[in-house]
Formats: sequence, C-alpha cells, structure tokens
Amino acid sequence: MEKTAASKGRILVVEDEVGITRVCLRTLVPQGYEVEVATNGSIAEGMLRNTEYDLVLVDIRTPVMNGMQLNEYITGNHPKLVKRVIFTTGDVISGDTQYFLEKSGQPVLAKPFTPEELLSIVREALERLL
Repeated sequence: MEKTAASKGRILVVEDEVGITRVCLRTLVPQGYEVEVATNGSIAEGMLRNTEYDLVLVDIRTPVMNGMQLNEYITGNHPKLVKRVIFTTGDVISGDTQYFLEKSGQPVLAKPFTPEELLSIVREALERLL
C-alpha cells in the first residue's frame, strides 16, 4: 500500500481483540490515517519487512509474539520506528511489564480507551516526530 498525498500517516495496529481493532479503524481511518492491522507480533514483523509505517500501535499481550518481543524486533531491525511506538494494555500491569514500559519511554494507552483518547495520543506522537 503506497502512502497517498492526502494521508496523515500510515499506522500499523497490532491487536488481537476485534473490538479494539474496530475502534482503531473507525476512529483513525475517517481522520485520514491509513491503517493496517496485524493480530499478533509475528504477523506484524512480516508486515514491517515489506511496508514503511509512521507509527505502530502495539498491544503488549498478543499471542505468538507479544508486544515486548515485537519491540525487540523493531529495535534491532527498524531503528527509525523505535520512538514511533505506542503501547496498549488492558491488563493490570505486572512488575516486568511496568518496568519494560517505563524503560521504553514510549506512550502507553490503557484499554479500554475512548476514540478521543486514541486520536489524541496518535496525534501527539506524530506531532512529536515532526
């Protein structure tokens, strides 16, 4: 998928919950973002090999390859994307997860989130990168 002139940015959403995926699509696409979805980190890894993204929204807990493992892949293979990751989590944050999120320094969006919260954090992240 080639980025169009009217696009505000290409976003990869890594999320296994259908309801959260729908919120992301229904919120971001009408605002002019191109959104692609991967249901786990392994699928996202393949997509990252073939497509350039402006931002990656990553659920910490996905099957096959979780968000922390995907972030390790991004760090080693797509260093320009490292500061373009927003993590999402719906879990009570364990000590290891909390440590990881604090160490990453990346924005975290707690689930469930509202469309307004999603749009706000995406806009802030993309503006910060300009």
